[in-house]
Amino acid sequence: MAAQRAARHLRRRPGPDIDGFDHSADTVAKPHRDGREVIRYLFTGAGEDFRPDTGDFPEPVIGRGDGWEGERRLDIRRTDVREPLTARRLGMRPAEGFDAVEPDTMDGCRNRTGLPLTAGDQLRCDRLVARLARERGPAVGLTNDLDQIPERIGDFDFAANERCARYGGCDGLTPFTEADKAVFHAEYELSTGRFRADSRRLRLSSLLKRYEPDAWRRAC
Repeated sequence: MAAQRAARHLRRRPGPDIDGFDHSADTVAKPHRDGREVIRYLFTGAGEDFRPDTGDFPEPVIGRGDGWEGERRLDIRRTDVREPLTARRLGMRPAEGFDAVEPDTMDGCRNRTGLPLTAGDQLRCDRLVARLARERGPAVGLTNDLDQIPERIGDFDFAANERCARYGGCDGLTPFTEADKAVFHAEYELSTGRFRADSRRLRLSSLLKRYEPDAWRRAC
């Protein structure tokens, strides 16, 4: 029930989507004082060599990089290894202050990981992440991977998407809006005029952002 309440509130008063490692409980508290929800951003399908738990990921589950410095994809098939590590990430402080979690890198089967991942592997992994998040209270969002939305709409409370207008496919997010679930959408290269009409037609909450992880944005 807590996750469902948070998901409803996200449609009305969304707040910042912030890194799950780098921010304190005080950072989370300020948007709450303004009546806004706060989303916690975490990698669940890749490891980053600058995170404090990097050494907890054994070498056999680490795949290749995907172009971002310090980032390596993980073997999502190894549930025995990934479940306790993911649960630990979701439960680390100040987890209790967040209203929702956005697990990213949930599209390994669509990327060059150096691992033979299938769509079925991805679906099982994502449902595991959703279950672990909901067991801890917050709403949980699905990031990107438009192809599998129909199979996962019941497992996730909202969606987050990057560049669906740039690459086509924003219509694939319709199952979320038809279920009255929020969709948060960011573009980077396009001007807002290039995606504003479709965003409003599809009922997306869209922003233009820079690639730098700062607070600058332009609402659509």
